[in-house]
Amino acid sequence: MIISPPQEPSSEHPPGYPESWLVTRHRSDEPAAYEVIYDSEPDGPHARHRGDVTRLLAAVDTRLDQLGVPPRPEPKRFAHDVAADAVLHRAGFVPAVEFGGGHYHRLPSAMTDLEEQRLVVTKAFDMLQADGFDVACDPDLLEHDMPPPWIPETSLGDRLGFLAKHIQASTHTRDMVPNLSEVTAPGDGVLQRVVEILDTTAEWWEGFGEPADHRYAQRLRTIAESLDSYAIELRAIRGDLADRHAVRPGKDRVRENQVAASTPAPPRVRAALAPSPTAAQRRASSALPATAAAVLPVPPARPSSAPGR
Repeated sequence: MIISPPQEPSSEHPPGYPESWLVTRHRSDEPAAYEVIYDSEPDGPHARHRGDVTRLLAAVDTRLDQLGVPPRPEPKRFAHDVAADAVLHRAGFVPAVEFGGGHYHRLPSAMTDLEEQRLVVTKAFDMLQADGFDVACDPDLLEHDMPPPWIPETSLGDRLGFLAKHIQASTHTRDMVPNLSEVTAPGDGVLQRVVEILDTTAEWWEGFGEPADHRYAQRLRTIAESLDSYAIELRAIRGDLADRHAVRPGKDRVRENQVAASTPAPPRVRAALAPSPTAAQRRASSALPATAAAVLPVPPARPSSAPGR
């Protein structure tokens, strides 16, 4: 299997960021084989993805699975790694995969303004600090006069996580159903709001006017339609559970307020109890040698055949 940027014609693009990718599979032994697995050149079937490495690796991974090639076991990721991923995602960074299957985050490839880059890096730096990470960063990458961002005590995702904990601890359907109802409620339930967000994003994205933008918008609408149909089905399942109105076997009765009181506060809640980072603290912290999470400048994209292969 050969993965490479197109060799001809040559074009101007930042080093490490090809405009497109071509993946071919060859086998000279009988039965001979030749196939194009992925082609994101302007006239290729995957042109809408252009130089997106994540899409490239997903296509390669899918084909290797079809061929029965066993994946190498994924390295175990620790909870603090996942938490750092969430913070960097919200700060505006893009997840990427390096050669050998490692993961890192980078700034958006089209973000070339140095002042804008510093603002995003500084935002990520402050958010990581607020979530309890020890962060080291080159002082030249930070905007020292920027006030620390306001960070909510709990994210929307954290609040939905509390619903899952309450459902897990429920001993009767009357305790469990209200939590599930927040997700399935018509009009203003979580699923309906997600559908609304996807439809609005599709309309906004289509405003760019390029053919690829229209395809992305259509894909978003298709996902929204599927999710909307699932929401109707889940609403009916929730109704069946409500009709059952029974104690769940094998569960001790636990009051919901006891569950809430015993649930550990998420990092944002703990961070809210501590003083917010200041510009002076930012200057001092930027020289720390040890890091649990590091904010880095844009690294070169390094493609691999597929994660863990």
